[in-house]
Amino acid sequence: MACKLPSTALRRTQLPLQSQCSSSQQIRHASLLKRPHRPYTFTQLVTLSDGSTYTHRTTSPAPIFRSTKDTRNHPMWQPSLDSLRNVEQDEAGKLRAFRKRFGRGWDVDGADEGEG
Repeated sequence: MACKLPSTALRRTQLPLQSQCSSSQQIRHASLLKRPHRPYTFTQLVTLSDGSTYTHRTTSPAPIFRSTKDTRNHPMWQPSLDSLRNVEQDEAGKLRAFRKRFGRGWDVDGADEGEG
């Protein structure tokens, strides 16, 4: 059985949707394409360090998350709180050796003390 093509004057620039020659060819539909992976999300109650709470959707199955470090008690977000300021600890002596070699000019508080 030969395929019958339309005349040259009526020929389309696109291929027809279904082949007129052979109907035994495999046709691929869009349903064979992989869908994007969307993970299951859970509702989670987040408790901040000061006791305030809020809920959000996450992939973690834990129903409650208790935060120990957050924006309420971190010195980067609350630099004015004296209880969060870092106290210099020089257990290894490296800070003392640096000050002995270069002076206290790099210190924030003691800039005037070492230059004398």
